[in-house]
Amino acid sequence: MQLDTKEFRAEARFQRVSPQKARLVLELIKGRRVEEALHTVAFTKKAVAPLVEKVLRSALQNATYLSEEQGLDVDVDNLYVKQAVANEGPRMKRIRPAPMGRAYRYQRRLAHIVISVAERASGETPVESADAGPVAAKPAAKKAPAKKAAAKKTVAKKAAPRTKKSAETK
Repeated sequence: MQLDTKEFRAEARFQRVSPQKARLVLELIKGRRVEEALHTVAFTKKAVAPLVEKVLRSALQNATYLSEEQGLDVDVDNLYVKQAVANEGPRMKRIRPAPMGRAYRYQRRLAHIVISVAERASGETPVESADAGPVAAKPAAKKAPAKKAAAKKTVAKKAAPRTKKSAETK
């Protein structure tokens, strides 16, 4: 019988970072234990890393607070990052001056960062970590034999065009 585990989440909305850049850091912490995820984010050299750390700590605080309020028995050491998502927010349209009185339009992207943590059940296996890679999770597939490289074609040499002098000498 599967017991429903409680999920605790935190959001940071309208953050001045591209969602694509935020996802780079969020992919590093998905499926990891909260303590391990905090260490990973602390040593990540991306500009968005402190923001992700702040949201992760907020989700952890939400878990401790709500467990006390609702009387749940939540083991903080057993929490893991269940979901880490960077959704696209509204775009700010800006104009950059261009030559000859023109203007180039560009967009500043905003992101909504959502992190949710949950308690790992005792029998639940951890999600594959970034260290193991996708190769370890998949069984080895049979490789098809490698194709031989196509033989190089030799270029036929063209005969030199006859000139008047060479035609007269014959």
